[in-house]
Amino acid sequence: MDADFLINILLPALWGGLLVTLKLIVLSAPFGLLFGVLVAVGRVYGGKGVNLLCRFFVGFVKGCPLLLLLFILYFGLPSIGIYLTALSASIIGFICCNSAYNSEYIRGAILSVKEGQMVAASALGMTKTQAIRYVVLPQAMRRAIPGLSNEFIYLIKYSSLAYMITLIELTGAGKLVFSKYFEPDVFMMIGAVYLALVTITTICANALERKLSIPGTPGHSVKIKNPAKIKKNNKKTTG
Repeated sequence: MDADFLINILLPALWGGLLVTLKLIVLSAPFGLLFGVLVAVGRVYGGKGVNLLCRFFVGFVKGCPLLLLLFILYFGLPSIGIYLTALSASIIGFICCNSAYNSEYIRGAILSVKEGQMVAASALGMTKTQAIRYVVLPQAMRRAIPGLSNEFIYLIKYSSLAYMITLIELTGAGKLVFSKYFEPDVFMMIGAVYLALVTITTICANALERKLSIPGTPGHSVKIKNPAKIKKNNKKTTG
């Protein structure tokens, strides 16, 4: 790969594709998390009808390949008069997939919160909604961070499937360059960009997990800034 090809052709093409990929992630991830919370709460605390609806949604998305879901949204919906752009269909598909899997992580975290805390919240005069919002969810979300960060990393990689419904994101942009110039190193460059995105995400997720870890849990660590000074003060106190 010569420098002229790299600077004038490949990097501009990949930069344009990367911006589309980042747009997909930025627009899909927050809604995927929000709907994931709603579905998880609906499955744990919703009535029979809500629980059944949430279970059906999760079961359908988990049982349907993401690529097939994108095909249904982009190529299937026009048959009933609904037309989506490739970007809109990709975002909706990613939100559905991301929220279904996020809901499973969050549901497990909600179930790990002791039942007695709901009883205590009720004894303090909180409604069921207030107890879920102020007592259960803050703890559950902190416990779900490892799973949610994994799902976010999957979302970065899912984004490459948008190329199959004609959206020119990072992989699609690289494929177009390869089709024109037959330069195999293009795919190595694409892989390096995805690796950088995943690495940055992993570092941020690990930092967030350490920051929000619950005291007393295995992932929580307490930093002692000056152990010698503390030991000296303890000696004075006991002496």
